[in-house]
Amino acid sequence: MYAAHEPYETGILPTDDGHEVHWEQSGRPDGTPLLVVHGGPGSGASPWWTQFCDPERYRVVLVDQRGAGRSRPHAGDTRAALQHNTTGHLIGDFERLREHLGIESWVLLGGSWGSTLSLAYAVEHPERVSALVLWAVVTTRRHEVEWLTHTMGAVYPAEFDALLASLPAEADRANVPLAVNRLLLDDDPLVADAAARAWCAWEDRIATLSGPVRPSPRYADPRFRLGFARLVTHYFGHHAFLPDDAITGRLDRIAGVPAVLVRGRLDIASPLRVAHELAQALPLAELHVVEDDLHGPGSKGERILVAALDRFAGPVGAHRP
Repeated sequence: MYAAHEPYETGILPTDDGHEVHWEQSGRPDGTPLLVVHGGPGSGASPWWTQFCDPERYRVVLVDQRGAGRSRPHAGDTRAALQHNTTGHLIGDFERLREHLGIESWVLLGGSWGSTLSLAYAVEHPERVSALVLWAVVTTRRHEVEWLTHTMGAVYPAEFDALLASLPAEADRANVPLAVNRLLLDDDPLVADAAARAWCAWEDRIATLSGPVRPSPRYADPRFRLGFARLVTHYFGHHAFLPDDAITGRLDRIAGVPAVLVRGRLDIASPLRVAHELAQALPLAELHVVEDDLHGPGSKGERILVAALDRFAGPVGAHRP
C-alpha cells in the first residue's frame, strides 16, 4: 500500500435541505479522478483509504457522507442528521460534488456499505463511472439485513439474545435494526447510549467469524458510537431506502464498466452469493474470493485492491485540463 496522502484542498458542499457535506482532495490534481465511498453507514472517510491509490496518478476525492465524519449535522450530536438522509440523497451529493469539481467521470472505491452505495450510484449514473473497485461487497437488500441479524443470530445465539434483550417487550423483532433505531432516537440520552452499546457489541461479534470478540476501539468514543449506530440502523432498517431490485435489476446499465470485487469467503456480514451473482451478471467484473473471515480486505485483499487501482489509473497528466 502507498503512504497516506495529505489533502491539498478541503471544502464543504452545502445542500438545500440543511446538510453540510465535507470533502477533500489529495494526490495529483491532474490525475485520474477517484471517489472514496466509505462504509458504515457512518464510518466517515479517513486518510486510510488513500493508501490504496498511487498519489502520482490519482486525484482522490474523500467525502464524509451525511451525518458522518466532519459533515454536519452529525448523527452523534442530533437526530436531525437522519432527516433528508437516504441513498438517493447521498447519490445526489456525489453528483453535485462531481459537477462542482469539474470531473467528467471517476473510479469508485468502496467497501461494505460503500459497495452498496457505489453500485447504487453506478446504476443511476453509469456514464460517470469509469471503474468499480469494491471490497466486502453487499447490496443491503432485505434478505441481507435478515442474514446480518436473524441468520447470524442462529450462529451466535447468546450475543443475539443479548441484542434482543435490549429491546422493549413491544418492539417488532422482525426488523431488528429498525427497532434498535427507535431506541437510538429516544429523548433520554442514557436509553440512546445503551442502544448504541448493544448494537455496536453485535457489530463487534459479527466482524470476525472465529475466536473471541475483538472490540473496535472506535466504539469507545460515545459520539462516534451513537452516530454510527444511528446511521447503520437507519439505513439497514429501511433496506437502504431502495427497492429490492434497485441495483440487481439494473446491472445491465453498467455492463460496460470494469469492476474488481473482493470478498472474504467467511466474511459473515453477508452471504458470499451476493458478490458471486453480481460478478456473474457483469461481463467485465472480476470476483476475488479471499480465504479469510475478515469483513475488511485483509492483507491479500489489500494487494488485490492496490493492483486493480494501479491498473485503472491513467498515465500521469492524462487528465490535465
